[in-house]
Amino acid sequence: MKKYIWGRIFRSLISIFLVTTLTYIVIYSMVPRRDVFKSDTMVSKLRSDPDKLSDYENNAFAKMNYIEYYDTKSLVAKVKKDSPEVTAAVNATNEKAIKQWAAKHNFAVKQFKQSKRYYVTRELPLYERLGRFYGNLIQWDNPWAVHDKNNPNMKRYLKFTNDKLVGFALVGSGTKYRYQIYFNSSFPYIHQNFLKFNLGTSYPTYAGLPVSSVIGGRQGRAEVTQYTYPDGSKRNTADNVYLRSYQPKNRQDKTEFARYGDDYTSTEQVLSDPSMIGTSFKAGIFALIITYLISIPMAILMARYKGGWVDKLGTGIVTVLIAVPSLAFIYAFRYLFTTWFGVPDSFPTLGATAFSSWVGPTLVLAGLSVSGLVIWFRRYMIDQQSSDYVKFAKAKGLNDGEIYRKHIFKNASIPIVQGIPGSIIGLIGGATMTETIFAMPGMGKMLPDAIITHNNPIVIGLVFIFTTISVFSILLGDLLMTAVDPRIKLSASGDD
Repeated sequence: MKKYIWGRIFRSLISIFLVTTLTYIVIYSMVPRRDVFKSDTMVSKLRSDPDKLSDYENNAFAKMNYIEYYDTKSLVAKVKKDSPEVTAAVNATNEKAIKQWAAKHNFAVKQFKQSKRYYVTRELPLYERLGRFYGNLIQWDNPWAVHDKNNPNMKRYLKFTNDKLVGFALVGSGTKYRYQIYFNSSFPYIHQNFLKFNLGTSYPTYAGLPVSSVIGGRQGRAEVTQYTYPDGSKRNTADNVYLRSYQPKNRQDKTEFARYGDDYTSTEQVLSDPSMIGTSFKAGIFALIITYLISIPMAILMARYKGGWVDKLGTGIVTVLIAVPSLAFIYAFRYLFTTWFGVPDSFPTLGATAFSSWVGPTLVLAGLSVSGLVIWFRRYMIDQQSSDYVKFAKAKGLNDGEIYRKHIFKNASIPIVQGIPGSIIGLIGGATMTETIFAMPGMGKMLPDAIITHNNPIVIGLVFIFTTISVFSILLGDLLMTAVDPRIKLSASGDD
């Protein structure tokens, strides 16, 4: 079994690499680069200043790994290493030095339209773009991660300690984050900052934010908590002290330094609502539970009383659910929930902290999935009724209830359990209409939105996340299947 699991993990990693790489190649070789700015309002605002517009566009292309770009100031700093006399002035001497440097490093020399100052760009070949993406994908924090020339005597260490601010934690110095491992009351209770995924920088929507923050960062209003700081002071703040990161000496606030007692004074705010992926996952999990609680008993009754009124009623319900378009189903049930039960018809009305906000989207997601699961499971149960083990059980004198409970359902539960992880992925990724109609801030509609706005980094990040979850969900399904039925062996030879 261990050999099987490690083999599946290896094949899963290969699958993730191939799917992500193929998506990357398609986007960066087939999608016209000019389309990137179609949804960017800043472009129209900067048209009156051609120099700023060129700088803005080149910076955007550089962040998206289309090109390598140096503006005038950065270029002069680079050229000075070879030609100390060079300046930013536009003259023959500086032009000659810049062109020599550019030719040496394979850059193209260009000039801004108004100022005529020089800048350089270099087209990144596709293999280099991919190399940068995968090279920066996993970022490990360590005591040598921070380099600050204004803090040459910085201590570098990792140690477990009872921190005055957060309690027991693995604390770092010289690391980007102060707390490498910490514990609190938020699920999953044990948290880490030493491993981060860098999926690039979002553009043009959520411009400048890391893709991982757009997808995984919390949302909503700031949530204030009282902390007792190492200097003994108490303060009500929305700062997330668990994510304290290093602040360079020349940008530190003296008050914050005195309050924390170290150089880790940069913080993020604690927000009240789950992230986009967290919102979709929460709604998807509860929708899946409701789907199975409705579908499994319904399918069992329909199969057990095949041809009877229960089966006919169930078939009628399923037929209606299939026949009604998804859009009409969502709007109809949203109206019923709002009219009969007072449930808000828009998620932001009460926000993620209100239970009633989740009722409509969750039940709609569940209702959309019920018909398919009922049809499949009913057919499977009917097939099982004609199996030899059922005939043998009847010959032994077992009644229908015992046969269904002890034999048929046990065997039928194997494919059910195996399909749970895949069902979760389907609910998270397929909630586009539901999230749009309920104005739910989840990730179900992020992929089509990112494609429409030509936000290539978000598209690649989402493909990477969905592929990773999907391929490992298959492995999880296999493991759950062996837990339900120990007779199943996850190996080609049938042994461990």
